[in-house]
Amino acid sequence: MSVLRPLCLVASLVLSAAPGRTETPAEPEHYRTADYRAATPATLRGASVVTTASAMAFWKDDGSAFIDVLPRPPKPANLPQGTLWRDEPHESIPRAIWLPNVGYGDLAPETEEYFRRGLASASGGNLDKPLVFFCLSNCWMSWNAAKRALGYGYRNVVWYPEGTDGWRQAGLPLARTEPNP
Repeated sequence: MSVLRPLCLVASLVLSAAPGRTETPAEPEHYRTADYRAATPATLRGASVVTTASAMAFWKDDGSAFIDVLPRPPKPANLPQGTLWRDEPHESIPRAIWLPNVGYGDLAPETEEYFRRGLASASGGNLDKPLVFFCLSNCWMSWNAAKRALGYGYRNVVWYPEGTDGWRQAGLPLARTEPNP
């Protein structure tokens, strides 16, 4: 029986690097639906945008929920019979809730319901609780997820665009996490 592990955290087509894309794009009206690993806007209407230092202040306060939206790599459809699939371990900001696959521009109804349930649980049903959304740096997944949360009526949405990359670069701790059920 062979074991296949993904070579990276997510499929390269989903979050492939965008070489040479360093300009800050204007904030779009709608969700980003392609090229998720690219320069992101500096703003998100209705949300607070924070740096690593500000995100750390939210984290220390312990009154906010951190929502990691890094996608989970899909199990390849053409695995040879008998091959075991094991997800690559995922490190995130400690105490973060990992809601994978909710940052795509278009969500299946089941994924959208999963996202709504995850946010309701993370917020305790309090639409004013600070929700800090993140992924990786230059990743539209967290921007999309934060924008979607605003659309659901959450009033204290915080977008941390530097994500786990910025957290790690600042020498802050990361912890292995599993997807929220």
